[in-house]
Amino acid sequence: MQGKVCPPPVPVPPSRAGQKHFFRGAPGREDIEGPITAWAFPRWKWRFVRRCFPGKSVRFASGDAAPPRTGTLLLWGTAPVPERLAAGVRVLRMEDGFLRSVGLGAELTRPLSWVVDGSGIYYDATRPSDLETLLATADFPPALMARAAALRERVVAAGITKYNVGAQRWRRPAGARQVVLVPGQVESDASLAFGAPGIRSNLALLQAARAACPDAWLVYKPHPDVAARLRRRGDGEERAAEWCDEIVVDADMAALLDAVDAVHVLTSLAGFEALLRGKPVTCHGQPFYSGWGLTQDALPHPRRTRRLQRDELVAGALICYPTYLGERGPVPPEAALDALQAWKARRGGGERWWQEIYRFFLRRFIGVR
Repeated sequence: MQGKVCPPPVPVPPSRAGQKHFFRGAPGREDIEGPITAWAFPRWKWRFVRRCFPGKSVRFASGDAAPPRTGTLLLWGTAPVPERLAAGVRVLRMEDGFLRSVGLGAELTRPLSWVVDGSGIYYDATRPSDLETLLATADFPPALMARAAALRERVVAAGITKYNVGAQRWRRPAGARQVVLVPGQVESDASLAFGAPGIRSNLALLQAARAACPDAWLVYKPHPDVAARLRRRGDGEERAAEWCDEIVVDADMAALLDAVDAVHVLTSLAGFEALLRGKPVTCHGQPFYSGWGLTQDALPHPRRTRRLQRDELVAGALICYPTYLGERGPVPPEAALDALQAWKARRGGGERWWQEIYRFFLRRFIGVR
């Protein structure tokens, strides 16, 4: 399949001695003209939004303000387009990237990566996103494939995941022939509303995994936002123990993925993280990494017909699509990984003494959805 090479190499300063990296921002960002209006963004995100668009004029508007008449409108996730938006205004959508932080987004932890999308957003399977189009049409030359493989190997070796939380080192049960991980999600999350046209609950996922693997040791891991009581438990999730053999809450996700044999997901990013580690993944929804021949799909996606190699998926999802944030603006993914590793090393394992107090105030003033 022939298509646009991903990405056009644009040199930036090396992030490590002796290495030269290339960086291109999110698809379409380099040709933004006019002012950018960030619509209904919470104040804590403002400085990070500005870092995504160096050299651009960014203003922030409340959700009840008049929509802009020119330039670009920036929305978070699947937020609806304001009524009476002028026809010439370009709409971009922003979301968390796949290597985000050491700490939860629900705790307002600063992000190291975001994505900016001009077509949709990566978890909305009902319409194409820039990431889906990129994966379906882009050329992945040998140099980019080598770079993707090196990045993947570093991510796996360093034990990096999206949030990098969890202190306990989980141990595989002695004598278990097959161990299957079932990661839970926040059931109010947009990725389920827009990416799971079939089952949408953690309990239904557990039941489907048990039906597919009746003799396996099923390990259920609630979503860390739910475990922190910053998001609500799913419908019937209190019955999870009826369908699994073990529930783990504070385990390190990277170590857990290393120890299991397979993973069943709805749309969880844990499925992508399992693919990085060479684990078989069964998708009961339609996450961005499904449909390319790398996963077992309960709901095959009709738009996704191309067969990808694993490092083509890595190149698209970790190199070409996200924007990685340094202190002054975008940086290449390798530099962001350096920063993420250093942050994780400083943080160490376990939670800080003040975190539960902080979460109490988050629950009180922001609420639990």
